[in-house]
Amino acid sequence: MNTKSIRTVEDLNNALLRIEQLWGAASNSIEGEELNALATLVEKYEDEHFSIPASDPIEAAKFRMAFSGKSN
Repeated sequence: MNTKSIRTVEDLNNALLRIEQLWGAASNSIEGEELNALATLVEKYEDEHFSIPASDPIEAAKFRMAFSGKSN
């Protein structure tokens, strides 16, 4: 297993490519452990750099109603 911290977008892209290669690996294998570690690192990086703020519940309800044809 050859994992390292993800600090740049290039690191992120490399990690995502490796995850694609490892996808489907058995969880109790070396590859599965690497996949799990990379997924955790990617999640941490994305949470820190690409976070999505929580939506306002009222605005979310209005949005849903607008697309279901039940607004006003």
